[in-house]
Amino acid sequence: MSLTHLLNASSLKSVPWCAPVKIKHGHVSCQTPRGERYKNVLGTRCKIRCKTGYEMHGSSEILCMASKQWSGNYACREVRCPKLAMPSNGGYKCSDGSYFNSRCQFFCSPGYTLRGDHSATCQSSRTWSGGNSVCVDVDPPVIKCPNIKEKTAEPGKLTAKVTWDTPEGKDTADGILTDVILEGKPSGSHFPEGNHKLSYTVFDRAENKATCRFNVRVRVRRCTPLSVPDNGWMKCDSAGDNYGATCEFRCLGGYELRGSAARVCQFNMEWSGLETSCAPMNINVGVRSAAALLDQFYEKRRVLIISAPSAANHYYRFQMTNLQHAQCGLDLRHVTVIELVGVYPAQIGRIRHRLIPPGLALQLRLLLQLSQNSFSMVLLDKQGVDKQRYTFPITAAEIFTTTDTFPLRTEEAILQKEAGQSC
Repeated sequence: MSLTHLLNASSLKSVPWCAPVKIKHGHVSCQTPRGERYKNVLGTRCKIRCKTGYEMHGSSEILCMASKQWSGNYACREVRCPKLAMPSNGGYKCSDGSYFNSRCQFFCSPGYTLRGDHSATCQSSRTWSGGNSVCVDVDPPVIKCPNIKEKTAEPGKLTAKVTWDTPEGKDTADGILTDVILEGKPSGSHFPEGNHKLSYTVFDRAENKATCRFNVRVRVRRCTPLSVPDNGWMKCDSAGDNYGATCEFRCLGGYELRGSAARVCQFNMEWSGLETSCAPMNINVGVRSAAALLDQFYEKRRVLIISAPSAANHYYRFQMTNLQHAQCGLDLRHVTVIELVGVYPAQIGRIRHRLIPPGLALQLRLLLQLSQNSFSMVLLDKQGVDKQRYTFPITAAEIFTTTDTFPLRTEEAILQKEAGQSC
């Protein structure tokens, strides 16, 4: 039977021929050959359109054929967008995967902040409405500086050794940060007196910065500064008034030290010992022996003893004339002159303007083995040691040169120079 005959026969009956078209998520628009009531008669043409968010898979236009089959397969399937890119150090959570109208919310790991789109929606065009999202580390790290108590300088020093533990930085994104930068002296250094400002700085991998600051305070315990005694001088070590400093005192020629020869600044910021002064040296000529007289000069003065048979002795007169203008040089070198003139019992002794009794003068000559019948001199050092004897007069310059070779004289000269003492 021919197709024409079949069409004529079916048109007479106008009966359904193919299975009714049913499309999920879409719309069907059919046109029959002669306007039949049934939309699936032989020769019917149907156009299929998918709803928004769905796309056609198969034929969008089909024909009901004599085989009672439609000419093609058809289906409306939900639109699916490509997979979203996962932001570094973050992620996203979607309401319906990658399907149409699925909304994906972006989030970041702790320590990171979202920049860009906060969400993206799958559109019917199979593209996302957003997705240019990145997670950036904008939170600065945290660092806590050490808390250091005030330090006190050690005895005799003006500095204190200060140590502390190096702090670590903490970052929500990078965790523990040990690469810290110190501005100032490192731990274990000796810090001088005063307040010292230091700081630590740390960076995370995103170059976010954190800084903390702390102080190192060093205290030097100090005593009230001592004054140089009149007619004397003072030499102190260290700073001269700090805890542990020692000050030593000396007196000028013709003066003797009263109080303490050395004083130390103690922890309680008080000086040890007694206040120091230099009093005029008072020689007691009323002692009973020559040894007792010379003991008064021990470790204080050098002694030049001049002995002559009479005041008219030529050598004696020359010697005393030569020393007349040398008193400053003698005092600078701590030299006291004792004169023994005459023959016992008519002899007299003299220390400047103080007279020595004849009996004591005789004892001095006997003790030092000085002849009363001829001119002679003896020079004693501060320990009472016989250093030089003369049987003829000498110049003051020679006496000075000899005295300058004695023990302690070099140190005395240095101290005198520092104190500005000179003739």
